[in-house]
Amino acid sequence: MRPARVLVVDDEPGIRTSLCGILQDEGFEVGAVESGEACLARLAERTYDVVILDVWLPRMDGMETLAHIQELPHPERPTVVMVSGHGTIETAVKATKLGAFDFLEKPLTIEKVIVLVKNAHQQRRLEAEVERLKEAQGRTRIIGESVPMKALRQQLALMAATNGRVLIYGESGTGKELVAHAIHESSARASDPFVEVNCAAIPEELIESELFGHRKGSFTGATEDKAGKFKKADSGTLFLDEVGDMSLKTQAKVLRALEEQRFEPVGAHESVQVDVRVVAATNKHLEDEIGRGNFREDLFYRLNVIPFYVPPLRERVEDIPLLADHFLNEFTSAYARKPKELTAEAYRLLQEYLWPGNVRELRNLMERIVIMNPQVRIDVRHIPLNPSRRALFEKPMDRFSSLQEVREAAEREYILKKLEETQGNVSRTAELLGLERSNLYRKMKALGIDGGR
Repeated sequence: MRPARVLVVDDEPGIRTSLCGILQDEGFEVGAVESGEACLARLAERTYDVVILDVWLPRMDGMETLAHIQELPHPERPTVVMVSGHGTIETAVKATKLGAFDFLEKPLTIEKVIVLVKNAHQQRRLEAEVERLKEAQGRTRIIGESVPMKALRQQLALMAATNGRVLIYGESGTGKELVAHAIHESSARASDPFVEVNCAAIPEELIESELFGHRKGSFTGATEDKAGKFKKADSGTLFLDEVGDMSLKTQAKVLRALEEQRFEPVGAHESVQVDVRVVAATNKHLEDEIGRGNFREDLFYRLNVIPFYVPPLRERVEDIPLLADHFLNEFTSAYARKPKELTAEAYRLLQEYLWPGNVRELRNLMERIVIMNPQVRIDVRHIPLNPSRRALFEKPMDRFSSLQEVREAAEREYILKKLEETQGNVSRTAELLGLERSNLYRKMKALGIDGGR
């Protein structure tokens, strides 16, 4: 476990030097700044556990600085100990109301400082653990009793205590982010930050700054220093979602950061050292992307230490009733509605559907049902599903007269699904299927698929 980080904020150089020396001798990792503005800038760059903050500071005073600190999100918000040479009961009460842990009067004594900083750090750890456990209860629960999901949980248990990098495979909406959270929560880094980056959602020109941070003035619009996701995830876990959508240029920098646990923010001349575990996820076949020149082979082998596969919902239909009930309960509670129950016919309809959007689509459907239907009993007529996406074998198997017909029906269904994913783009569909465009056209014609759809 990393040592506790303490930031000393005081405009008197002698006090900064003295406090830094005392706390370093006690094993703390200590930083020091001279103003409230510098304090907020430092907190934007990295996470501190405790801030020792002087009340009387030039320009932005300690009280105003404390108010800004309390606006930080919980994982980044330190515990604050206020210090003043002209303290009054009124000042102490005000500081406590603003969220300060305690109040120290100058002149400071070594014993009081050490005890108070240790108590403040312990308080932050307890608060962080309570918050983490609350969030983890719903966020990391992997629902399902199917064979694939039981195997997934067993794999999680086996690698819980390791620091190995993980690459999670699965279609969009299968729950890759949920698995990433579960990996973090079951690891020794659970009490440290979990930071997410959606590589597909960030424009190419901004992703380097998003990952590694930047210095003020390094490019147009960089009006202040910014800490990147790698820095924010220091000592914790960084989740790179849709990692297959990163450009080759960014991949090269990520590879170096993984190898060295060190990187340079945009516009900086010095490197930053971190301790980050990377968990990545993709809905692409990265081996195929390597063959096409879209993904670096060396980065693939760095990420693919422990591969996970999250099955699509259509491959674990026995879990659909469990998931549907879970989401119904979640949304009836969130919207203060009456509990809902599905009929046997409704469950069967859900299990016959192909779920191209996977668990995410099922969750959205249950939310819609809770919002739009005041009645308690939910029947087939209350479930708005596209009948063309019903499962391939919803009818008796004897409708097929040969194995060839079964094969053709499966191929037709799969090609239609990929065409839907690409919004009818035949060239893109052919790329996803690993076929030449002309070969796909011939197969579509043979299977009776309209090429102009």
